[in-house]
Amino acid sequence: MRPQRTRPRALPRSWPALAGGALVLLLAGCGASTPRVTGTVVHINESDFHIAASASAVPAGHVTLRIHNHGPDEHELIVAPERPGGLPLRADGFTVNEEQIQNSEPGSINPQQPDHSELLNVVLKPGRYVLFCNMEGHYMAGMHRILVVR
Repeated sequence: MRPQRTRPRALPRSWPALAGGALVLLLAGCGASTPRVTGTVVHINESDFHIAASASAVPAGHVTLRIHNHGPDEHELIVAPERPGGLPLRADGFTVNEEQIQNSEPGSINPQQPDHSELLNVVLKPGRYVLFCNMEGHYMAGMHRILVVR
């Protein structure tokens, strides 16, 4: 006697919606969220060896940096309080020593591909901050700018 074969049950027509809803619930449960704009918005445009900003001064408090990488290479953005004598360099002489400034950094984004945008929400106290890309040689080639917080 041969075993009886059964046909697999068909998925309900609404399965894509059910799967999408389950994915949304899963992501929400994992803490995944889309950054929201908070406070003052400053548009940051990065391109090789240059950072442009829509403002040079902002009020203290919540600030959203809307960062766009115009390429052609990957760029990151690190926000650090300005230091007398400048930011400390690593032994290579080309990059900032991030380990020495990480405790005072209000925020940063990982390197992003060309033509990508990202939001970075930071809380800034009054002072002067350096916005910079620390990819090898970019900081020393001039890829930094000052943001004054009042």
